[in-house]
Amino acid sequence: MRFYQATRFLFPRNFQFRMFSICFGAVHLPIIVFCVSELVLARWDWRLFAALLVATLVGTVTAIVALRGLLAPVAHATDLLQSLQRGEPVPPVPTGGDDLVGALLASVARASAETHARVERLADAAEKDVLTGLRNRRGFMDAIAPVLRDDRNSVVAVLDLDHFKAVNDRHGHDEGDRVLVEFAKRLQTELRRSDLPARWGGEEFAILLPDTALDEATEIVERLRSSLHRDEIGHRGGDALTFSCGLAVVRDYASLKSAMLRADSALYDAKRSGRDRVRSVA
Repeated sequence: MRFYQATRFLFPRNFQFRMFSICFGAVHLPIIVFCVSELVLARWDWRLFAALLVATLVGTVTAIVALRGLLAPVAHATDLLQSLQRGEPVPPVPTGGDDLVGALLASVARASAETHARVERLADAAEKDVLTGLRNRRGFMDAIAPVLRDDRNSVVAVLDLDHFKAVNDRHGHDEGDRVLVEFAKRLQTELRRSDLPARWGGEEFAILLPDTALDEATEIVERLRSSLHRDEIGHRGGDALTFSCGLAVVRDYASLKSAMLRADSALYDAKRSGRDRVRSVA
């Protein structure tokens, strides 16, 4: 570190040029000594001077090219680290040898992998519901944005577990959490691969059914509702836990807000009509 600090006056903003200047001086040392000795001895051998000069110039060019190549991985590692600091995606890091540069590249590769994993964990935490593993409201909105980019017929569903408060009151919040987790699993197994379920909040869930007509979406949700009767996930008193649902057609992302409001209105209509049923609006 002492030599590094002592030579910082040479190109303080460019480490490569600093190395080149030091090597340039070292390569030219023989011809400098020759010139001084010739002056002291009051003689001059032009043939020897010309040979030394040519050899020095060739050596200088060779050293600069070689050093530039050797320093290329260091410069590349520096660029990758700066990309990491800016939060930009980092391309695959090349593998080095069993030397200082190899250790530097390996460190950058580890830092890149750890940063990428940390970013993915943060993204999951920001867009996934911790309890159920489904998308949360933010994750749902982000996921459906590209799906609704094109003008095509889809259906949005808003579901609410009936009398869920009674489950918490009678059996405790641990049982309520278990019911929410089981219902989330049921959504994942009963719905199609293309459908996008999410926990909207509390005991309320949302589903986007892409490229689906309203009658087809109603059949899918009715099938889900029937599965809760066949294979119960919880009870409120002596009755099996059920849900109410409202469906509405959505054609693009711009119309999503109004579709959610219509689906929510249909949901409350289903609850007013006695719960455990599905209502839909165009």
